[in-house]
Amino acid sequence: MKRTHLPLNGLRVLDAAARHLSFTRAADELAVTPAAVGQQVRALEDTLGVVLFRRTTRGLELTPEGAAGLDALRQGFLQFEEAVRAMQAGQSSRSLTVAAPRAVIVKWLMPRLAEIAGGGDQRIVLVTADDDVDFTEANLDLAIRWGTGPGEHEGEAIESDGMVTIERAGGGGDGAIAWPGCCAEDSNAAVQVGDAGLAIDAAAQGLGRATVPELLAARDIAAGRVAMVGDPQPSTLGYWLVAPLPQWRQQKVRALVDALVL
Repeated sequence: MKRTHLPLNGLRVLDAAARHLSFTRAADELAVTPAAVGQQVRALEDTLGVVLFRRTTRGLELTPEGAAGLDALRQGFLQFEEAVRAMQAGQSSRSLTVAAPRAVIVKWLMPRLAEIAGGGDQRIVLVTADDDVDFTEANLDLAIRWGTGPGEHEGEAIESDGMVTIERAGGGGDGAIAWPGCCAEDSNAAVQVGDAGLAIDAAAQGLGRATVPELLAARDIAAGRVAMVGDPQPSTLGYWLVAPLPQWRQQKVRALVDALVL
């Protein structure tokens, strides 16, 4: 069944004006001017083909036509409010699903979550995913992606010093450790591994030197498992917290993003 287009703004003005029997007081409630209320009422009258209000010596008066639909109109607005509350109920949930590459989860995200947990009651589900995670095919609230920006989604960069070359503390050989995303096609690499996290662990075992995102290596460097060779190198690539706009606007998602990048 084809639904009739409803002039919702005009109907909201009608409700307010009918309750106050005053365009001025209705305007105060709706935070608009009395002239705007009058324009909305006239537009609604034109749309419906009826007169809704008359001015009398006693003031503004609702016509029988205007009064006829008020009960149903007000019930309708209550149902709209219930519908909005139902749609927002998911935001009251403390559960979030976050997708990220395995290396990011192990080397940065889980330790960071442990730091910011602080007795909170939030339940976070971590999903291992590559950079091509599809929000439309998964029940995701947030993802971490490697790139130059958030792409087609909303996003915020995770601050880092770029790329670092690391080896086992005390020296670990000159051979290269290759991983997809850096030196993956180096046929002379001493070791080939599946991701940056494994590259860090291979370097810590003395299997060679790895060039990896500083964000992922920072804790191992601080703990003395590996040592930097030279200085960090700036990179146009980095990790981004991303989500489609509806998820990005959710209070629980914004709270997690703010905590992670603090």
